[in-house]
Amino acid sequence: MKNDSSSEWWRGAVIYQIYPRSFMDSNGDGIGDLPGIEARLEHVARLGADAIWVSPFFRSPMKDFGYDVADYRDVDPIFGTLADFDRVIAKAHALGLKVMIDQVLSHTSDQHDWFRQSRASRTNEKADWYVWADPQPDGTPPNNWLSVFGGSAWQWDSRRRQYYLHSFLVSQPDLNFHKPEVQRQLLDEVRFWCERGVDGFRFDASNHQFHDAQLRSNPPAEAGGKVSTVQADNPYAMQRHLYDKSRPENLAFLERLRAVLDEYGAASIGEVGDEHAPPIMAAYTERGKRLHMAYSFSLLTRDGSAAHIREQVGGLEAELERTGGWGCWALSNHDVPRVATRWAPAGAPAPDLRQTRLLWAMLLSLRGSVCVYQGEELGLPEADVPYERLQDPYGMAFWPEFKGRDGCRTPMPWTAADPQGGFTLPGAEPWLPLSPEQLPLAVDAQEADAQSMLHFARAFLAWRRGRPALRTGGLRFVDAPEPLLLFERRPHAGDGRTLALAFNLGPAAQRLPLPARWRAGSVALLPDAPLAGARLAGDTMSLPPFGAFFGEFDEAAGPDTGASAPAAGA
Repeated sequence: MKNDSSSEWWRGAVIYQIYPRSFMDSNGDGIGDLPGIEARLEHVARLGADAIWVSPFFRSPMKDFGYDVADYRDVDPIFGTLADFDRVIAKAHALGLKVMIDQVLSHTSDQHDWFRQSRASRTNEKADWYVWADPQPDGTPPNNWLSVFGGSAWQWDSRRRQYYLHSFLVSQPDLNFHKPEVQRQLLDEVRFWCERGVDGFRFDASNHQFHDAQLRSNPPAEAGGKVSTVQADNPYAMQRHLYDKSRPENLAFLERLRAVLDEYGAASIGEVGDEHAPPIMAAYTERGKRLHMAYSFSLLTRDGSAAHIREQVGGLEAELERTGGWGCWALSNHDVPRVATRWAPAGAPAPDLRQTRLLWAMLLSLRGSVCVYQGEELGLPEADVPYERLQDPYGMAFWPEFKGRDGCRTPMPWTAADPQGGFTLPGAEPWLPLSPEQLPLAVDAQEADAQSMLHFARAFLAWRRGRPALRTGGLRFVDAPEPLLLFERRPHAGDGRTLALAFNLGPAAQRLPLPARWRAGSVALLPDAPLAGARLAGDTMSLPPFGAFFGEFDEAAGPDTGASAPAAGA
């Protein structure tokens, strides 16, 4: 079944991430499921998203909540059946939504049949489908590689009397991509879902797929370097990961993967977690050769300053310009605290609706595609999950300095008056507790309030659809002091005026002189922009707290400051 590939729908698309366990429970077992997703798809369609990204729902022992796959071709019974998934696709397509699914190719569960065979002996047909190595003479692991989830990345297996590699949990052994049969098999797993009609994939840990065949140890992290893919108290951050991931051999595999995707017109996003991610992301999305988009972690950190955003976005765009690649931005997902809390001003008692609106508008104004996480359209804050209710092994390992990922994974609140938020059936106990701070922000409460975050989120997406430059245009940053973020979005040559955007990321009003280029081009406020409040007085712009300016001007000769990136296709 070849999907519609008549247009690059993914370029500049808004992709709504659904975490199945927490979206909607249809059968009262306290865990969200595929029928629950089907029942709530109208909400996503009304929001104005282009696609859904469904986090893993495959058969799994759930040690890492589905990112430990035991069968790539089956749905775990807690989520439903393959027939249920087919109905999700049919309903989504009927509503005009594309469907993307998570695929974890770098590792499996230790319960997968492939690993059970592999660990049985050193001579069976799948013996080298995983990364096995002998101990050093003193019995210690083969090298110093560490697991993202803490401790050595090597686990001793008494049957084979060897160590196996696990970049994540002990129960998630790494596949051996140096084995051609492994690559062929995984490409067949991708074909299976293409044949079922999915429109694309989000490939988890896409730079973890190859390891150094010589098993060389990693050097220490660079002094003062940024290793922001994990929290600082994790020893994983103390190494520079030269040999256990982001290996050059991965490029050839991604080209074979792209060939399969092109057979079906399927799109792809690659998750790239690396301390030097931009060049890797640019290579992985090189024009037409490998993945379509690279998913950036850069805005998932605790630094929400204008300088950080400008540095991260500008740095990646410079690399993408070099290769013709394409980025995908997010402010929240299932692995980090929600941005409404993470970027709230220090000491703020609760998220500020003005800030959550501003961040939504800023994210959706960047060059690239965008992933928004379920509940972000409601401005949900991070939930506080007590230790005794934690489910996340990552949080249990690093408590209390790191409380894990459960705070962003609590169930979606649909109904404010229901203690369980309308997430599950009456009397059922959700797998994670509903947050008392989130219940008043439930979908039904926001539907009834014309000034709510939900109504704003829809309005901004509708307005964005009428501005092609915001979807595929070029980007140029304009120098400005903290907490101001200024940039331009340039349409295709000769196709309309250039957009001028300014965001006040702080809680105090700001005044600034208009950039020379904007003055020279006779900048004017856009009267229909969803965020109002900015003012022009002569050559001065005024922005209210957490306010934004949306204007347009004619390109004219003048100072050319800041980083830039071309319009799509330029």
